[in-house]
Amino acid sequence: MCFQVSGQVAPDKFQNPIVPGFYPDPSICRVGDTYYLVNSSFEWFPGLPIHKSKDLINWEKIGYGFHSTDQIEYKDGLADSNGIFAPTIRFHEGTFYIICTMVGQNGNFIIKAQNPAGPWSKPIWIENAPGIDPSLFWDNGKCYYTGAGVIDDSSKEWPGKNGIWMQEIDPDKGVLLGEKKQLTYGHASNARWAEGPHLYKINGEYLLLIGEGGTGEYHSVTVFNSKNIWGPYVPNHANPIMSHRHLGDTHPIGQTGHADLVQTQNGDWWSVLLAKRKVDGFVTLARETFLAKVVMTEQESGVTPIYNPGIGLLQEEQERPDLAWTPVAAIKTRDDFDGETLDLEWNFLRTPSYKWYHQKKGVMELILRPEMLTEFVNPSFLAKRTRYFNYSASTKLSFSTNKENEKAGLVIYRRHGNNYQLLKGKDELVLIKNFQKDNVGELEPEIVASIPYNKKVLVLKAEVRGIEVQFFYGENENDLKPIGQIQDYTIVSDEVAQKFNGVYVGIYASSFGEASTQLANFDWFVMGKED
Repeated sequence: MCFQVSGQVAPDKFQNPIVPGFYPDPSICRVGDTYYLVNSSFEWFPGLPIHKSKDLINWEKIGYGFHSTDQIEYKDGLADSNGIFAPTIRFHEGTFYIICTMVGQNGNFIIKAQNPAGPWSKPIWIENAPGIDPSLFWDNGKCYYTGAGVIDDSSKEWPGKNGIWMQEIDPDKGVLLGEKKQLTYGHASNARWAEGPHLYKINGEYLLLIGEGGTGEYHSVTVFNSKNIWGPYVPNHANPIMSHRHLGDTHPIGQTGHADLVQTQNGDWWSVLLAKRKVDGFVTLARETFLAKVVMTEQESGVTPIYNPGIGLLQEEQERPDLAWTPVAAIKTRDDFDGETLDLEWNFLRTPSYKWYHQKKGVMELILRPEMLTEFVNPSFLAKRTRYFNYSASTKLSFSTNKENEKAGLVIYRRHGNNYQLLKGKDELVLIKNFQKDNVGELEPEIVASIPYNKKVLVLKAEVRGIEVQFFYGENENDLKPIGQIQDYTIVSDEVAQKFNGVYVGIYASSFGEASTQLANFDWFVMGKED
């Protein structure tokens, strides 16, 4: 996703983010000379996207932890930004483990695989594991579960109080063993939202790394030191070891936190963590995965990770890791639907209860179903994450109907109440805006443009420039006309839509609440960066 050009001379520097777009809560592990990365995915399916890399810069998506409807069902009613939260990926004695939380359904679970590309096991649900953001750590033949939560009665002591607790676990059975112990409530009094714990043993000392402050402007990374696995874990005097909270909202990179550490085969330390970038004052790409150099120092507090020594902040560009430069294939911008399987970049909202899409002979066929994007259901919607501030997305649609309720087309989607839908219907083309500020208020779809259109085939396109989007239509991709005025793209930004998920663009077909046997055929889909 950065410098992915075969045969290119290895650059001296890399660009952040290393995985752009909606890839929050990164966790990383190394096996030999290969690195594996997993991210949160919330209500989107397949869930838990997994990437691999040889150099920590060029990342290739290889699969998903939740890749099959036989593993899990994201049930109808699963709300925006619920679902898969904050995974941790680890490797131990030949097995990969992902431990994670399913918010809105069954809680915390473990999945396992011999190959990180899959297949992964069905989830092993963990009983009596309150809270979120679990992690695994092996030491002296035992495995330990760390999670975010308060296990005593002190959670109301101050607003936003949370903590990190630990218990021994059998990771292959998902059974917690022995007693729970609260390790910390944060690095200082009045600390808020301690979460995302990871435990390491460095130079014979235990280091607990967590996120604090909530995943917003006060987000940060803090660490705690202990000589004993069970503590006490003492807040490090360097805390917070990484944060942009003191820079205000005009800094180009903000809201940094939720980190994980990895040591290279050369002995160097690096950290992945999430952060946000703004365009024209708005976050439109959600939380992305960044990389920072870390030096392990010995200080009064003990082992102390120093992020980007001498700078202390995330950088848009910096010297790359001392690893062999290993480019990977670039994500393709055009999908002609001519493969045997669905490209890994495509996602669904929640889990398809049956296969309502068919890719065959260069066409993606969607069955019109009653389900709608404005409901907490699985609609006939295939979509890809956005990855750039300026981009375009287009598709060629073949569709006709005699019913007013049947429509198909192109959609920009953040959540059920914040999206744009450019749809072909019976005898017209309509541009619909759904807008809820701060996720509240009645949802009343607004038709911002409507024109007569009777032909079966057309091309639909959206061009995004920062915080503006213009929609187009035409009989072919070389002769497009605008429909409606330039629209406000900030309705899908963090500041307006809020919560944890990201922006997707894709193809959609619906019979809007009524039964149907109609089909919509899409010949191709293109999405790529624009200057």
